[in-house]
Amino acid sequence: MIILVKNKDTLVIDDFHIRCCVGKRGLKLDKNEGDFTTPKGLFRLENLYFRKDRVGTPKCRLKKKIITKETAWCDDPNHPKYNQEIYDLRKKSKERFYRKDHKYDYLITINHNTKKVPGKGSAIFIHLTEDYKETAGCIAIKKNDFEILLKLIDQKSKIKIG
Repeated sequence: MIILVKNKDTLVIDDFHIRCCVGKRGLKLDKNEGDFTTPKGLFRLENLYFRKDRVGTPKCRLKKKIITKETAWCDDPNHPKYNQEIYDLRKKSKERFYRKDHKYDYLITINHNTKKVPGKGSAIFIHLTEDYKETAGCIAIKKNDFEILLKLIDQKSKIKIG
């Protein structure tokens, strides 16, 4: 199954057309760290992270990981764990998953920049939005739509952006 992000505000999966939002500066083939663009390309879906205290344990055919207060993603190109999950409470070099808002109650990591080329972008997720405000580079959808998505995807699913 392929999830298609057609443009800056439409995600298509099967017969479902879902409103979404992407990076503030749109879609870009040559993504760079901090450029506020969403990378174009075909990517595998990796893990589903979720806040069990808020959403319970979702039924999904992706590998699932519970978000704890320490769960984060390294976005520092100079860090040895660049563009991967870390457990670190220092403020610098990471995107924390345990948030006061609800954007990361669910999130799916995608395999963008798996070679971990410094500066080519990290922390690209599918996560939640309440207002469709542009992101720093992720794809965001409403919670109800995310829950529909979870029922349709599996480990072989991919996302095509652009």
